[in-house]
Amino acid sequence: MAETTEIYPQPGPQEQFLSSPADIVIYGGAAGGGKTFAILMEPLRHITISDFGAVIFRRTTKQVRNEGGLWDTSEQLYPHKQGTPRESILQWDFPSGASITFAHMEHEKNKHDWQGSQIPLICFDELTHFTESQFFYMLSRNRSTCGVRPYVRATCNPDADSWVADIIDWWIGEDGYPIDERSGVLRWFIRLDGKIIWADTRDELVEQYGEDSNPTSLTFIAAKLQDNKVLMEKDPTYMSKLKALDYVEQERLLGGNWKIRPAAGLYFQREWFDIVEKAPDRLNTVRFWDCAATDAKKADDPDWTVGLLLGEKSGVYYVIDVQRFRKDPGAIEGVMQQTAEIDGKEVPIREEQEPGSSGKSVISHRSRTIFKGYNYRGVPSSGNKVVRAGPVSAAASNGNIKIVRGSWNNEFLAELEGFPERSHDDQVDALSGAFNALNVKKPRVPKFTGGFGVSGGMRV
Repeated sequence: MAETTEIYPQPGPQEQFLSSPADIVIYGGAAGGGKTFAILMEPLRHITISDFGAVIFRRTTKQVRNEGGLWDTSEQLYPHKQGTPRESILQWDFPSGASITFAHMEHEKNKHDWQGSQIPLICFDELTHFTESQFFYMLSRNRSTCGVRPYVRATCNPDADSWVADIIDWWIGEDGYPIDERSGVLRWFIRLDGKIIWADTRDELVEQYGEDSNPTSLTFIAAKLQDNKVLMEKDPTYMSKLKALDYVEQERLLGGNWKIRPAAGLYFQREWFDIVEKAPDRLNTVRFWDCAATDAKKADDPDWTVGLLLGEKSGVYYVIDVQRFRKDPGAIEGVMQQTAEIDGKEVPIREEQEPGSSGKSVISHRSRTIFKGYNYRGVPSSGNKVVRAGPVSAAASNGNIKIVRGSWNNEFLAELEGFPERSHDDQVDALSGAFNALNVKKPRVPKFTGGFGVSGGMRV
């Protein structure tokens, strides 16, 4: 790029993040707020200082190197300041002798790799991925003799069950959304015996606990997609991609809700599903089996075996049939074989494959026996049940899943509506499996690394 290129933060939360005087700033709380660019820009203000060093952490090295991630994005910025990349060690060196290093902390013990270190600026990208003990241990490494006051910057998305949700609770309303008038307001804390003690001013803590208590200032600055005008202009479809997520993920990543959790009625609602008398012809179909691992005769309330037939046409999905029963292993295979004969060999059959060699053995056995000659294979599960249900939940909320009338309808809808709190979720698992089998490329939220305006003469 030409030397006249100027890169600067966008007005609003991004600029506020880069100008806050707090010792610790936690930034973001939604997708698309320009978090990655912001945290990469922060160290550049000090790179003319010879002894300055910054470390930017992601939980794993893979996350640092991911396409569009930290390292990729740094290549758009750091050459403008004559940075020299040393990709083998994930470090940028600058003419003054200053450096910016990318590092991981994948395991809890990795925090001890930094014992004895002196790091003027520590940054955490996606702070909720780190443990509380990793974060506070690294605060003890946040020291400086180069003339730069030691400080910490972090980004994150909402996670109601994270320790981060607790530490920023004052900035979040009862409804889970950030309180606008508190965004960027400094509070002070000390940590005694693992407990955080808060105050509105430094003097309050010094008066009660003494100067040696060394109070630390912290603030949370909220940012959402709507604050990132550059992204909204460059990718006007990004909003619709977030809206295509299930309700819980929409609330987190689009709304910035810190208190939303999976609960009954949030993933599926009865009124989302139209009941139709029959499915249209010429559908793409799949029969997905979720088989109970426990013998029905050996448990008080065993899981159910479920075989769900799902069809798709022009982006609309039809739940055509649900076979749901409790039987011993031998009888299960008899029903599965009979169902395949009724469906016909043109209908692909998929089955959730349990982990380990036993799961592979079951799939191999059935492919050679009851499903010989059929388009059948096992599908190893990935992610938890809630994650797997996300794509089909989003489709349902948009009215794109219909149900063919049948005697199984009421129990099917009751189980969906009670997910994930109901004791049984076998029909949900079968629906998720069938939907994902018809959509091999699973939907994901693409990572956007932009968020800064660019125009004539460089200024940082």
